Amino acid sequence: MKLTAHPELLEILAASHALGTLRGGARRRFEAMAREQAPVRAAALVWQGRLSSMTELQASVVPDPAVWTRIRNMIDAEQAKVAIEHQRDAANARDAAKPQPTGWLRSLTLWRGATAAGALATVLAVVVGLNLRDQLLNAPTVQYVAVLSDDQAAASMLVTFDPKKKQLSLQRVGSYKEGDDKSLQLWALAPGAAPRSLGVMDKAPALRLAAAESEVHAVPTLAVTLEARGGVPAGSGPKGPVVFKGALIEKTI
Repeated sequence: MKLTAHPELLEILAASHALGTLRGGARRRFEAMAREQAPVRAAALVWQGRLSSMTELQASVVPDPAVWTRIRNMIDAEQAKVAIEHQRDAANARDAAKPQPTGWLRSLTLWRGATAAGALATVLAVVVGLNLRDQLLNAPTVQYVAVLSDDQAAASMLVTFDPKKKQLSLQRVGSYKEGDDKSLQLWALAPGAAPRSLGVMDKAPALRLAAAESEVHAVPTLAVTLEARGGVPAGSGPKGPVVFKGALIEKTI
């Protein structure tokens, strides 16, 4: 099946993959298609970037007091359940004719630990899920996307363009680190034209740059060069080597 022919399904699968709700064979099939199809790989990285940017670029949200009350009630209920089970186990141990085997005791300890871990996981799910739906609904509109790779074909940077906000979003997905005296600079490579700078990057893992749609429309390729700190002067072409490069794909919104 070619997912690119079904953009709505691709978005759902990519979002589910990033959230971790796509599991088993479906997850393996999606990852196999992502390895073989650049648009699928790009969609997966876009959703990973959206979720990670919630903590990196967005203001923190204070939960409603009622949420903490529900969490406290959940913890109290779990603790009460563990206490009851402990009392029951103690009674069974007193009535047993033989001491319980070591393996059973070890399993019981692990079970109690798993119970506590389950309660913690539930609490974390409630906290992390606060306003998640609203944030996903308000996620940026992505019309252009590029996965830039190094000379070993390893994905190193995700670039997306939001036409409504007139904004480029860049997110590092590799481990590349430029020196303190160097800067990375993003370029649009259009046919028959000189490379055009789209901006100089700082060392943050995620960055947003203002850009007009005319700057990326009909641009087939983006590249990132390693330049002297601060980038090359306006109107100049790239001076340093290309470290990342990739096709810019226009998506159907």
